[in-house]
Amino acid sequence: MTYPFLRRAAFSLATGAALALAAVSPSQAAAKIQHLISPGGIEAWFVQDATVPLIAMEYSFAGGSAQDPKDKPGVANLVGDLLDEGSGDLDSKTFHERLDRRAIELSFSATRDTFRGSLRMLRDNKDEAFDLLRSALTSPHFDTADVERIRSQVVSGLRRETTNPTSLASRKFLEVAFGDHPYGRQTNGNLDSVPTITVPDMKDYVGRVLAKDGLKIAVVGDVDPATLGKLLDHTFGSLPAKANLTPVPDVEAAKPPQRAFVTLDVPQTVITFGGPGVKRSDPNFMAAYVVNHILGGGGLSSRLYREVREKRGLAYSVFESLLWMEHSAVFIGNTGTRADRAGDTIDAIDKEVRRIAEEGPTQKELDEAKSYLKGSQMLALDTSSKLAQALLQYQQDKLPIDYIEKRNAIVDAVTLDDAKAAAKRLWGQGLLTVVVGRAPQAAAQPSAAPATKSN
Repeated sequence: MTYPFLRRAAFSLATGAALALAAVSPSQAAAKIQHLISPGGIEAWFVQDATVPLIAMEYSFAGGSAQDPKDKPGVANLVGDLLDEGSGDLDSKTFHERLDRRAIELSFSATRDTFRGSLRMLRDNKDEAFDLLRSALTSPHFDTADVERIRSQVVSGLRRETTNPTSLASRKFLEVAFGDHPYGRQTNGNLDSVPTITVPDMKDYVGRVLAKDGLKIAVVGDVDPATLGKLLDHTFGSLPAKANLTPVPDVEAAKPPQRAFVTLDVPQTVITFGGPGVKRSDPNFMAAYVVNHILGGGGLSSRLYREVREKRGLAYSVFESLLWMEHSAVFIGNTGTRADRAGDTIDAIDKEVRRIAEEGPTQKELDEAKSYLKGSQMLALDTSSKLAQALLQYQQDKLPIDYIEKRNAIVDAVTLDDAKAAAKRLWGQGLLTVVVGRAPQAAAQPSAAPATKSN
């Protein structure tokens, strides 16, 4: 899942240095996580930390780009780009000047299931920071000049994507995996939809999605619970009590093997591969997570890296990861190679995927993967912002508030039999493969399923 999404770096060098020092170990964080309920009933997971005079807040509303109209993908993304372009009695220029003057970092973005926001500030600027956020959420302007300026930026990005093989491969993979389901559409929309999005479309999205019943909040920093409770009520208290969301059905990604080819005249061929994954709520999720690290998530130590890069020199890098959403899950990987080596690369990936599906990992691989995943948790939570992001994700995943304390034991509990069963479940059917590059090589054509072409 995609999670750092900051659009602006307004902090000074001094503040950046302070952030780098704002380390919180998982064991310390777990002991301090509070379930805070404001006087007005706003809930948040909160870690009070006075190490440095900073406050980091991450929050999300249920909905995301899955709530875009079917014929207008990109509404949520455009809303995220425009909420800080003027609100209340402040025009866009004045709003940004207020942020910059106080070194306040404010951003919004959309994932498929959530509309997310991030707020960071020095402790002494918290009142102004939270007030600016309140204004952005409750009274955005969507002025014509700002809308058209941001729209043109989004359209320019979409045009660049038409010549970017990685973007094309990702887009095609989602189409193959999810078809007409909302997950099959790009969060940032397309060149047909974005020009048609109107201000009423965006206001409708804000009114339907930004509501208190789908709100989740995580705060880490130098503020006491009573003060934070008042800030949360001031910021979020006037939002509607209930969202008006369009139901999104559960969906399973298309079953492999399938292969698609997208023609693009570029020097390097990009290969994206994947298939149905394991949802976060699945009791066997951790076994899948550990064995996925062994196959493709472990960087230089992964099987795919050794087979594709080290042994055969077919690609500079290759990776694969699990992605889970509210209504589905996939695994997805990516690599790039010379056009005349695309067939060899696909064969090498297919062979290694089949091997781990049939044999599973070794005990040594399992032990090393578990050791790494337990140790890496420390680095994953080494700043207040990272910890806030993690606490928000845990809430979205419906995990308990003491999950940080329990996680290593859950990793340790994965047995070799669990890992083998997870490998067979994930990769036993083969791969959905998308190839983007110059004219198809004979070796890049599928043997188990017909290819589809698009331009």
